[in-house]
Amino acid sequence: MSNPTDDLPLAGRRAQAARNDAAILAAARTVFLDDPKAPIAAVAERAGVGISALYRRYAGKEDLLRTLCHDGLLRFVAAAEEAVAEPDDWAAFAGFLERVVDADVHSLTVHLAGTFTPTEEMGRAAVRANELVDGLVGRARDAGRLRPDVVTQDVGLLLEGCAAIRVPDPDRTRQLRRRHLAVLLAGLAVPGPPLPGPPPAAGEFDWRWRAK
Repeated sequence: MSNPTDDLPLAGRRAQAARNDAAILAAARTVFLDDPKAPIAAVAERAGVGISALYRRYAGKEDLLRTLCHDGLLRFVAAAEEAVAEPDDWAAFAGFLERVVDADVHSLTVHLAGTFTPTEEMGRAAVRANELVDGLVGRARDAGRLRPDVVTQDVGLLLEGCAAIRVPDPDRTRQLRRRHLAVLLAGLAVPGPPLPGPPPAAGEFDWRWRAK
């Protein structure tokens, strides 16, 4: 049975393929946020494409999960790189957090940690992300705007906390996350009482990314 896409001119086939890919990734994000163990067929059904169209792009579920998380990681890096250009140290730090929370990067990555084997490219992107966040934290701290006992690893936990907030209405979810982030930022600003317990250590949560 022929594929209707095969009858399109080359430019049309490329445009259709791009639309299919966008639909698949959007559907996968929704499906796996609801249930990380959902079958890949559920993604094809939600995207409105045949399972063969999905398999032409992704070798299997693990490949699709890896692509989703890599895309989220690249969004995170892009938000951090944009923040680096902000001259005000506190605005750079706070603006970065706001962009990442709005992009909802952590909802998916936390859900899918340990469900696939990361690539070397993802490892390099993760190192880059950590370097950028470390720089933003250091700038805000050195400027006397961020409490001195906050470390880079605290940022990841903060973002996970915001991502945990979810209600059926996407707009209301965004409002509540922004409100929670504002409360957290107020607690991170100087002055403030000492934070309890030792800070999270570098690599303390890496165990979650080891494929089970």
